[in-house]
Amino acid sequence: MPIASPFHSRTAKLCSSNSWKDWAGVHAVRSYRTSHEPEYFALRNSAGIIDVSPLFKYDFQGPDAARVLSRIMTRDIEQLKLGRVAYVCWCDDHGKVLDDGTVARLDDDFYRVTAAEPSLSWFHRLSRGSHVSITDTTSAVAALSLQGPTSRAILLELAPREVEGLKYFGITTASLQGHDVWISRTGYTGDLGFEIWTENHQAEAIYDLLLESGRPYGLLPVGLDAMDVSRIEAGYIMNGVDYNSANHCLTEERKVSPFELDLGWSVNLDREPFAGQAALQRAIASGPSRKLVGLDIDWDELELVFDHYGLPPELPTAAWRDGKPVYELNGEWIGQATSGVWSPILKKNLALAQIKAEFANLGTRVKFEITAEYRRHSVSATVVSRPFFNPARKRS
Repeated sequence: MPIASPFHSRTAKLCSSNSWKDWAGVHAVRSYRTSHEPEYFALRNSAGIIDVSPLFKYDFQGPDAARVLSRIMTRDIEQLKLGRVAYVCWCDDHGKVLDDGTVARLDDDFYRVTAAEPSLSWFHRLSRGSHVSITDTTSAVAALSLQGPTSRAILLELAPREVEGLKYFGITTASLQGHDVWISRTGYTGDLGFEIWTENHQAEAIYDLLLESGRPYGLLPVGLDAMDVSRIEAGYIMNGVDYNSANHCLTEERKVSPFELDLGWSVNLDREPFAGQAALQRAIASGPSRKLVGLDIDWDELELVFDHYGLPPELPTAAWRDGKPVYELNGEWIGQATSGVWSPILKKNLALAQIKAEFANLGTRVKFEITAEYRRHSVSATVVSRPFFNPARKRS
């Protein structure tokens, strides 16, 4: 049975829809209202606050912390500067992705890792004989994601000195009216945003403070449904949806390398040995057989399919994750779309897909499967660049 988040006493009172889901064994709000749309538009036009405490969190401390993390991650963490956060992934010995997340350098020999699924056993295995302690702080550290165009203005009211100069993917300590927190300029919505990390005993006070300070700036509590729409617009992948951890794949075909997920930029091969290095060197030499791409699905063709049956177009009201086949123009299967959404702000029908590498060039036309009146049809889609939504304010 799911347990309560450190913020549950606050989120439960605000969740009039009573719509919840199990996120890593924790009660998480899907939508605070009967529709997630007001929450989505808050993320894009004002600000939203999301409880992201269920993220798995691991603290690495000790003189060998950076060296051990560099042995685990595909990225060279020994090069990570103090007060910076790095997006990372880690692989098994065969170069197949186990998970993706972040590493934050909080002090000289102190790092915090976030992950989508439990990873402590793997981390311990690769740290044997090293001078490092690894602590699972998942249940001890509460986290809020404050996202949207007015998120900076809200935090400037509370911690102006710390927030004013905080750069994209930076992290700093701050005091919010006497409550000590970490603030990182990170998030999962593809917009301007921050994440606030605090000890559990301060969680309720921090939530109340942010909600009150954000009221003049249009801040709303936001659930996972709205965040899912925004993360697809941002082109962000999700473990268990857009790829599966190699730990859980029933077939070899389902396992993926970082290069197949368009994460080659996060792989530093020319350095000391790390997990999966040899396999990744072979993989980059041969080139990926498939790639992660963005698809813009032709709306006019979709509309015509439903018009044939005298129906208006039917689209899910929220992001979908059930997978759709993708075909070459001649009808040959070339891959699958793993998640997608109708983007309210871009007015486009978008999807993330893994397809054969020869069809992954920008502008390539493919076919995307839809169902109308219990019959399978296909409509055109175009391979487009990601992120689909990328406002300048995110990095400015």
